[in-house]
Formats: sequence, structure tokens, C-alpha cells
Amino acid sequence: MSKLKKVAYISDSIYLKHNSGVLHPESPERLRAIEKAIKPLEKSLILLSPLCVPTSIIKLVHSQFHIDNIYQSSMECRDIDGDTLCSKESYSVAIEAIGAGIRGIDGAIRGEFDRAFCAVRPPGHHATPNQAMGFCLFNNCAITARYAQFSGYERVMIVDFDVHHGNGTQDIFYHDDSVFYFSSHQALCYPHTGAESEIGELDGVGYTSNHLLMPNSGDEEILDIYRNELPKAYDFFQPDIVIISAGYDLHESDPLAMLDITTDGIREIVRLILDQADIPAIFLLEGGYEPTALGENVKATLEEMMR
Repeated sequence: MSKLKKVAYISDSIYLKHNSGVLHPESPERLRAIEKAIKPLEKSLILLSPLCVPTSIIKLVHSQFHIDNIYQSSMECRDIDGDTLCSKESYSVAIEAIGAGIRGIDGAIRGEFDRAFCAVRPPGHHATPNQAMGFCLFNNCAITARYAQFSGYERVMIVDFDVHHGNGTQDIFYHDDSVFYFSSHQALCYPHTGAESEIGELDGVGYTSNHLLMPNSGDEEILDIYRNELPKAYDFFQPDIVIISAGYDLHESDPLAMLDITTDGIREIVRLILDQADIPAIFLLEGGYEPTALGENVKATLEEMMR
């Protein structure tokens, strides 16, 4: 019988302070639901807080213009767009969201744990180097990937199973052959990027792999991608570490999408990602907007991470 993996759960009550507005789907209730759902697992997890990171870490991905814009928008409680809102605390909360991924990399490289789940908000995978959008202020996943490389992991794979395409993450690494971006997402859906013909440019050709799912696709369709296409990407790239944009809005209950993926399907996706190679895995929360289902899906993820 194989030994259980050491799994860190990285989160903080500061994430509740990002006020996205009344009735906004990206609400603090999401994290409260996760905390409630995973209570039975806490004794088996390594519970950690994020780090407070310097601006130099953010600048691994984002321009000074972008950093200043988020700071000023937060100070003025000024919205970025109709979906992406800023309150007085949003800048400091977003910094701590980055800090969870950084804590995950530091712990992995020191051997403190094998895998980490970062329960953060706001999410990140739509943020480009110069633009916040789609509820996302900074690209937590991309910054974590660059920091992983700074820390000695040469080949970083990013797997994104959020129902929406991570246009920001793809843009950041589109010309880069040291980061492989693998995404499954719903077709005909925000932000209307991520066509299968988008495979990278210049040195990055072949290092972006997009897989579209038509509305009302279910477990059978998405698991076909993770059983047959993901192993090809791993075999080609041979990553040193995998970072997962863990968006749970692919679930059948989610109000912002039209896929019919069950919790059992999500559990199997996680198992297939982890079974590809015995390497560190850092999960960062992205979407998932039905709080009760989100909690149960994160619980299923953590259970698979410990196996």
C-alpha cells in the first residue's frame, strides 16, 4: 500500500475582505463553503497561511503600469470593468492570493509537502500582463509558475480545467517553450479565446494545447481529454512541476456555464492529472460559483491529492 501524500492547504481569512459587491458570483461565501466542507479533512492536512510578497514577485509577470492600476483602483474603490470590481481591501487581498502560490512553491522545494491546494480569491487566470478582467486582478497561476522557475523548476506545466479559457495565462506563455499550457474549457463561452488552432508562437509553438467542450458536455467528453490528450502533453514536455488552475465552474450546478460535469468526474480529472508523473503539484482556486458544490468539489480534490 502506497504512503499517503503530504498535502498543504493554504488559505487565510484575509481573502474574505475582497468585496466584489452584492450578488456578485465571486463572493466570500465561496471560501466559507470550502472551509465548511473540508472540516473533516483538516487533521490530515498541513494548514498554512500565504506569504506577503514584494512587488518584485508580481513583476515576474505584470507590468508596473498594471500593478499601479490595481493599487489605484483599490484605493479609489474603482471597478476595472462591469465584472471585475475593486474594494478598499482588494489590492492587499490580491497580494496575499499571490502569496499562497509562492508559499506552495517554497514548501515543495524544501520537501515540507508533496502537494498544495491554495484556496484563494480573487481568481487569476484571465489577468494578462497589463489588464485585469473576468473577476481576476493578478494572474496567481502565472506568477507561481515564474516563481517556480526562479526557484529551480525548469519545465513547468500548467493544467487549467476551469470552464472558461485562461486567456491571460495563455498570453503570458504563448512564446515560451519552458511552460506548457494545457486547457480544457467550454466553447462559445467567455472570454471567447482558446481555439484548438492556438498552439503558441515563435519558440512557444507546440507548448499550448487547448481542448474545447461543447455546451452540455459531460463526464465522458471531458475525461476523454484527460485520459488521451493530457498523457501526450506530459510525455512530450516531461515537466518538473505541475500547477493547476482549479476552476470548479465546470460542475453541472454552476450558474455561469453550461457543462454537465459531476463531482465524480472532477475527482477523476484530478486523479488523472496527478497520476501522470510523481512531481510536485500546486492547485490554485479559480472559478466555481455554486458555493455548496464548490466546497464538495474541493473536498474531493483534496482527498485525491492525499492518495
